Amino acid sequence: MSTYVYGIVASSHADLPDALVGVGDPPLPVRVLKEGTLAAVVSDAPDGLRPKRRELLAHQTVLAEAGADGCVLPMRFGSVAPDDSSVTGVLAERAEHYEERLRALEGRVEYNIKASHVEEAVLHQVMAESPELRGLAEANRQSGGGSYDQKIQLGEMVAAAVKAKEAEDAADVQQSLQPLAAATSVGPESTGWLVNVSFLVDRDSAARFLEAAEDLRKGRPHLELRVNGPLPPYSFVEPGPAAPAGTTTE
Repeated sequence: MSTYVYGIVASSHADLPDALVGVGDPPLPVRVLKEGTLAAVVSDAPDGLRPKRRELLAHQTVLAEAGADGCVLPMRFGSVAPDDSSVTGVLAERAEHYEERLRALEGRVEYNIKASHVEEAVLHQVMAESPELRGLAEANRQSGGGSYDQKIQLGEMVAAAVKAKEAEDAADVQQSLQPLAAATSVGPESTGWLVNVSFLVDRDSAARFLEAAEDLRKGRPHLELRVNGPLPPYSFVEPGPAAPAGTTTE
């Protein structure tokens, strides 16, 4: 049977609860595979695993239990290895990397920040900041709305101004929060978000980081800012002993 991998810990990590179960229906018992200074938190991999809410929560619960008593390098949902020996083999092969990551991530969590523009507010802002745009809009208004070409010109200029504002605000969000983080990781671009950045934050500094994010939100009403965390440091762990099986999700 293939092996489902939740995360990697030090072999000296505190024992997990005896009754801890993970993914599967019925939920499968969680166990620990040790190899030298490292250990992998695993279970058997159920057939037909899909990213349903119950399975995602089970994955997160195991990581939360493992992370309660020390650092855990989280694997993403759906990480499956052919068997136990494949897992321990990769632990041995990449021991130096995983040991370094455990040291670097000890006492730290991830916060993901996503931001988008509030459309009406940002339009007002780019118009307020550009005398040229205001002048063209006023000229069009006085001429009964402007010609077709004039409307196209104004629309293109507004779109360009909004695009420039997206780049400016993306840099502003990252630069404002980066000094409070030990590391940052830029996530993949996605429709609707001008910022998708994860920050690695010391647990002791988390309150200060969240306060800075709230100040950023209040100070920029044309931005919709979404904070997700604290999370296991997914964005700061290079994938290791498993490959996604079927559909994967965070």
